[in-house]
Amino acid sequence: MLEKLQIIKQRFDEVSDLIIQPNIIADQKRYIQLNKEYKDLKILMDKREEYIEATNNLSEAEAIISEGGDAEMVEMAKMQYDESKERIPVLEDQIKLLLIPKDPEDSKNAVVELRAGTGGDEASIFAGDLFRMYSKYCESKGWKVDVVDFNEGTNGGFKEIQFEVSGEDVYGTLKFEAGVHRVQRVPQTETQGRVHTSAATVMVFPEAEEFDIEINPKDVRIDFFCSSGPGGQSVNTTYSAVRLTHIPTGLVAQCQDQKSQHKNKEKAFRVLRSRLYDMELAKKMEEDAAKRGSMVTSGDRSAKIRTYNYPQGRVTDHRIGLTLYDLSNIVNGDIQKIINELQLAENTQKLQANTDVV
Repeated sequence: MLEKLQIIKQRFDEVSDLIIQPNIIADQKRYIQLNKEYKDLKILMDKREEYIEATNNLSEAEAIISEGGDAEMVEMAKMQYDESKERIPVLEDQIKLLLIPKDPEDSKNAVVELRAGTGGDEASIFAGDLFRMYSKYCESKGWKVDVVDFNEGTNGGFKEIQFEVSGEDVYGTLKFEAGVHRVQRVPQTETQGRVHTSAATVMVFPEAEEFDIEINPKDVRIDFFCSSGPGGQSVNTTYSAVRLTHIPTGLVAQCQDQKSQHKNKEKAFRVLRSRLYDMELAKKMEEDAAKRGSMVTSGDRSAKIRTYNYPQGRVTDHRIGLTLYDLSNIVNGDIQKIINELQLAENTQKLQANTDVV
């Protein structure tokens, strides 16, 4: 393992030198990429230092014990030996996980889209509940949520809502939420007290940087229209809302959240760029998933991934067979425990697929 880490240290030293070079700093794209690489390698180098310290402590303790001598020194050496012997396998497991090649998309911001599915008004209400759940979760992570576009349901919630999330490793965390979410409960609109099943679809795209994908302005039709929904008198009187249509693919992105036409156009272009980027990424994910049989992030958005059962107070993630009887906290944004289990399942799969990594 130390040999493998030594090769990585050479790359870390090289990147450390590169990010202070004026020509690299001048090349924004290259500088951002190298900074991300430096940050990832730094975590691995810190673990390497811990690992070297633990193995040195073990060797030192073994030498003192084998020499015998002062009883107090030997007793201390035995304690050091036991501590190091216990610590080394833990560090090895952590390093193995860090050695798994990181998905470059994981560090990106994300565009999230929620759409009401089967279930009429109740599905819209459920989509609103999911938006609230994600908003609270993002707030707990210190991430910023910025609504791009929405279409309200007739009895509350949203027929669809789209929002950007910015922060650290956003896409790498929220990508596990993509798929069909089901809710089983008595709807507000139900008079007989019967439990209904409704659904909403969650889509998560990595937010594409300008240098990730280029859009030819000639390929985009731009339409301006009046905003709808809450927002004061100016909302329905000015053509501030923007709709972009990418002619070659038929993809549409629109934004009506800002009063400024320019800001709405800027946001809509970010979403369109992310949608186009996601199309390419989805193809790659399907190919990767087919290779390793992944059920965690296969990119299949029609897959039913989670059920929220209100009568039983349970949430079940069908991909990994996880059931938690903690529905009230989960719908209030406490979804980290589910994401942790999904990340663990994905890392285990990756580790199995990369057994030759160390």
